[in-house]
Formats: sequence, structure tokens, C-alpha cells
Amino acid sequence: MITTVVAAEGAVLDRFLDATHEMWHEGLTRHAYGRYHAAQMRTAWGRDHQQRFALMKGSQVLASAQRYRFAAVLQQRLVQICGIGAVFTEPMHRGHGYARALVEALLDEATHHGADLAVLFSAMDTTWCDRNGFQKVPLTEVELDVAQSPRRGAPMTLVRGGEERDLAAIVAMGQVRAAPFRFHLDRTIDLVQHAITKNRLLAGLGSAEAMQLQFFIAEEGITAAAYVVLRVVGETWTIEECGDRDPSGARVGAILQALIAREPAERRAAIRGWLPPGFVPPQIRIVSATPSPMAMRIRWLGPASVQPPLSADEVIYWRSDVF
Repeated sequence: MITTVVAAEGAVLDRFLDATHEMWHEGLTRHAYGRYHAAQMRTAWGRDHQQRFALMKGSQVLASAQRYRFAAVLQQRLVQICGIGAVFTEPMHRGHGYARALVEALLDEATHHGADLAVLFSAMDTTWCDRNGFQKVPLTEVELDVAQSPRRGAPMTLVRGGEERDLAAIVAMGQVRAAPFRFHLDRTIDLVQHAITKNRLLAGLGSAEAMQLQFFIAEEGITAAAYVVLRVVGETWTIEECGDRDPSGARVGAILQALIAREPAERRAAIRGWLPPGFVPPQIRIVSATPSPMAMRIRWLGPASVQPPLSADEVIYWRSDVF
């Protein structure tokens, strides 16, 4: 029987969510997991840029994957990216290459519609990526120590909660920061809003103990001059993204100092994240730097290739944009 690729909707989507909840639930119940998926599809960016597909044989679901459409800049040139995520094969159908067949079908269609690059992320050793033209781009996770303010309290920086009106300034400072890098996403207001909303949904739909999302702004006048988005799980803070109009990143450092000073009696949280190469605010010391368990892989979808291969110091990519 011939296999076909179809949009995963209705009963097919429910079957996927049932099968993957245990693996990717991130602390959500099965009901909340379904709501989390549905809500992402209702953001301005999600409606137009992400869709789940399934490889079918008759009424059987063999494999499924999520496809994303991004714009990015590679070597000063605007390119279109087909992102592939959440690749899953039904347990009874594993070992037959169905996931690879689905990914290749999605990439063929993306190429036909003008995509230049394929990008996928995985925390597993996907050797088939290496055999099928994907280059591994190393990403580094750092652990940070934030110096205490000399005043032994919060620094003299106005810090408030981030709002939708700050997104344009966030995009602008991100464009300046990313410009020198060989590869980066073209982050629009809709994409930044989607990334923050996705984390807010995880925090809101889960238990308070599982995760919190913190989004803070440092102002200059009435305009956002720096920001930090943190995912808080237990005693670990993960920087999902951040930005600063000051090239030194001093305001980002001041925001972190202010957040630590809110609860001076508490034990210091471990602060981790991906930071752009060369971005170390003066209040911050990098305690350790290790290869990220989450691997990024790219493949050119035309006759050319990305040469030479991208190195870690040529890429800026935020954790909040991982799919």
C-alpha cells in the first residue's frame, strides 16, 4: 500500500499527542499538553509558520513531524528555512525508515516552494542526519555567576515586567546584536511574541512548582533598553533570550542583579543559557562552558552547500527559538 503525507489534524493529531505526551510533556497533564499545542497554533506567527504532518499507510499513522517556516540571514543574504521538529515514529513501526521518509518528503516540498536551508534540533544521536547531508553546528551552554551590586542591594536601574509594547524595541536591539554573525534568524515581532508566549503557556498550564516564566525590561525614558526572559525551574534559571542596546550588556547584568536582590536570603540560583559569542556583561562571570546537549543541524536544500561549515562563534541562536 502506498504511503502518503497528510496534515495531522483531528483524530490523527490526537493520536500523536497521546503517543508523545509521556516523552515531551514538560510537566503538563495530557489535557494541558493538548491545550499547549493548540494555543501555539493560534499565535500570529504560529498560524502561518508551523504545521504538523503525518506519514500514513491507509488509516495507519507511521510517523509524524512538525514543520516550521523561518526567515534567516546567512552570510549577509536573506534565506528561507524549513525547520523540522518533534519527529516521532509509532513504536510498532520503528526500524523501517518511516521518519526519514517523512522528513525527506517535507524537505522536498519545502525546496519546491523556495526554501534554501533545512534546520533541525535533537538531543539524541541522529546518525541518519550525518549520512544525509546535515552539518552539526556546535552550541555552547554556559553557567554564569552574577556579581553582587556594590550597594549590596538592587542596582540603580529601573526594571519592570515586559509588555507587548516592548517587542519592537526588542526586535531592533536584536537586529543590531545579530548583524555581525554569519548565521542568525530574522526575528520579527510576531516571532519574538510567539517565543515568549510559548514559554508563558508552559508556565501557565503547568503547576507553579514545575516552571515559571519571567520577562523583565530595563527602561531608558519610556523605551525598553534591555530585556531578559528567564525560565525558572526549581533553583535553576535558564536564560531563554536577552538583549541590550548597550554593546557591553551592562543593563542585562543589572537586571540579573536586581532579580537576585529581590530575595537576598535565598540561596543563589544556578543561571544557565546560550549567550552570543563575545557577549559577557561586566557584572557576569562565566563559571563553565560545555557543549549543549541540544544539537543544531543544517542542510542546504539546493545544489550548493554551506561552506565552510558554521562554527560556534559564527552563530547566534536563542533557546526560546528552538523548535
